Amino acid sequence: MKLTKTALHQLMSQKLHRAGLSQEHADIVADILVHADARGIHSHGAVRVEYYSERISKGGTNCTPHFRFEATGPCSGIFHADNGAGHVAAKLAMEEAIQLAKENGVAVVGIRQMGHSGALSYFVEMAANAGMIGLSVCQSDPMAVPFNGAEVYYGTNPLAFAAPGEAGKNIIFDMATTVQAWGKVLDARSRNAAIPDNWAVDSTGNPTTDPHAVHGLLPIAGPKGYGLMMMIDVLSGILLGLPFGKHVSSMYHDLSEGRNLGQLHIVINPDFFAGGEAVRRGITQMMQELNQIKPAAGAERVFYPGENTEIAQRESEENGIEVVDEIYQYLISDQLYINSYDHKDPFAS
Repeated sequence: MKLTKTALHQLMSQKLHRAGLSQEHADIVADILVHADARGIHSHGAVRVEYYSERISKGGTNCTPHFRFEATGPCSGIFHADNGAGHVAAKLAMEEAIQLAKENGVAVVGIRQMGHSGALSYFVEMAANAGMIGLSVCQSDPMAVPFNGAEVYYGTNPLAFAAPGEAGKNIIFDMATTVQAWGKVLDARSRNAAIPDNWAVDSTGNPTTDPHAVHGLLPIAGPKGYGLMMMIDVLSGILLGLPFGKHVSSMYHDLSEGRNLGQLHIVINPDFFAGGEAVRRGITQMMQELNQIKPAAGAERVFYPGENTEIAQRESEENGIEVVDEIYQYLISDQLYINSYDHKDPFAS
């Protein structure tokens, strides 16, 4: 099933609003979900709506949060999310960070007591669209085995980076510190598709291609991904006085309870360094030079980071966004949720 961005946004926003979010917050969450689906990042798009709706309906997301930004220095601050929708908190905190960086050159803004915020690329792209360089890191509940370990400790702990080029084009990098994000496994489950054998392990610690058998995700590049997981948990957890590692609350343990996640936005204003025009020119040159590199045997060409999602977005605007039939049927149904997630093992089917 293919839908226009407008149609998909409307279906998701309606469902989230019916679950209990204000229309304003439902629209913002839907904006970020459409951002993901339009760019082919389906693991962070419509597949998440039922989970959010169940948590909202059961009181695990505060639908009337008291958001508060606390300036802690000329270039730093804490955004208190009061367990509101994570997408909304992360967007508002990025707006605060951009304003601080405009005034003082650099901004470091932490977000406390938030829920899942979706694709981090959305937030760093906000910075790039404002002519800034953006970096965002976020902790998540334990789903990854540490290097040489057989039990989960860290989350997928994603990071995203964006920098502005000329003519409104940005270079964007968004990744989980596992070989793949958990949402990619959920996407494979929704399509009844196998996963590569280097994504995850089963309950015995052996590699698996069955998305329903996953009991632990693997860090990207072994010890390197393991180190990045640690760094991100320090920056978005310990630094903000929040739980870390295996102490981070599960997405699924009790959907009537709030979560206590952290996220950190770092924004750099090029005007305080080489200058905005020089940075945009350099980023554009980098993009062009990467595109001109001779491709490896069997490869079409070299893409600069984020270019593949730009292409996917253009195609989705022309041809619509692909939505799995099961998800579409849920979105148009009267059901808010079907108890798919509450008190479930995080790896349960």
